[in-house]
Amino acid sequence: MASSTLKEAGVPLGTHAADVRKRVVAMEQLLERSFKIPGTNQHVGLDAILGLIPVGGDLIAALMGLYMVWEARNIGMSKGKMLRMVGNVGFDWLIGLIPGIGDAADFFFRSNTRNAKMILRHIDKHHPGSATIDN
Repeated sequence: MASSTLKEAGVPLGTHAADVRKRVVAMEQLLERSFKIPGTNQHVGLDAILGLIPVGGDLIAALMGLYMVWEARNIGMSKGKMLRMVGNVGFDWLIGLIPGIGDAADFFFRSNTRNAKMILRHIDKHHPGSATIDN
């Protein structure tokens, strides 16, 4: 039943590179660019908002970020690149544990954006038929 709900919401469930691309882009947007700060051109996402919750919020955001590493594994990315992605998530999590500094760091170090770009470059190189044109 949950899978039919996700499918109805427009989230592709397949293992094809095009489906992975859509899920990774959606997760990156959710975690890094969900909301625009009024009066600015700055966007924040769930990662920054969860970071305001001491310890537990950063842990939840890190677990959500690791989802992209799981997707990278599913499309056959190298272990070296996946280790780099885990390092990005780990650094974001560790810096987030420092009160004040961690909250500010979410604006400058966007691990999920970095990881999404790595996955998208891999997909573009190894699955060129799944490329999309953004308007």
